[in-house]
Amino acid sequence: MVSKSKQLIFEWNKANKSRFDDFYFDRLNEKVKVSLINSGDIFLYGLNKTGKTYLLQSLCNYYSNEGKTSLFIPLKEAKNLGSEITDSLEDLDLICLDDIDLIAGDRRWEIAIFNLINNCLLTNCRIIFCSSLNLSNINFELEDLVSRIKKINSIEIFPVNEQNLPNAIKFIAYTKSINLGKREIDYLIRYSERSIYSLVKIVEKLDKTSLELKRKITIPLIKEVIHIQT
Repeated sequence: MVSKSKQLIFEWNKANKSRFDDFYFDRLNEKVKVSLINSGDIFLYGLNKTGKTYLLQSLCNYYSNEGKTSLFIPLKEAKNLGSEITDSLEDLDLICLDDIDLIAGDRRWEIAIFNLINNCLLTNCRIIFCSSLNLSNINFELEDLVSRIKKINSIEIFPVNEQNLPNAIKFIAYTKSINLGKREIDYLIRYSERSIYSLVKIVEKLDKTSLELKRKITIPLIKEVIHIQT
């Protein structure tokens, strides 16, 4: 078994605080959490900034809390290091590969991922693939790789419904012990990018700025943080 210390050899795999309990699951996404925790291999896809990376990191932390080994690999960074980094990973309990579509057309990487899937089948290591594209829209050149991934359970994650954005912001603020009134929430929804990723970043920046300046979170402060021109 690969030791837990091996999980820390990559810069991007340093400890983080991502947790399922801190993620706002819209009604359409309720099955995503259950599937990530309980199902086998998964191909998770959805639009950018819907929280896919956060969920992969949350799953790795969940495994760690269960005393299991895991590795998160963001291919946006890892693909420049060479496909050899996937060698001998199959003894882990879980491997999460983010942005799998980015290696499409790179034969060495496609072969490496194909071999990784086969090796993991022998050791019962789970693989979670993540992409902003549906598998049918990814131009893999290796037909065997496409065939393998097609056998994996495919799950789509959806953006938060606009009607639920107030609840999403309330939830995000609550998990960070931040007090936001209805006027502030309405202002955020009106003037900020409407995605979970962006809302979390804005709320975190508001909290940090509020503490640094010792100011209450008000609409004027929100204007400063999100650079609204008045």
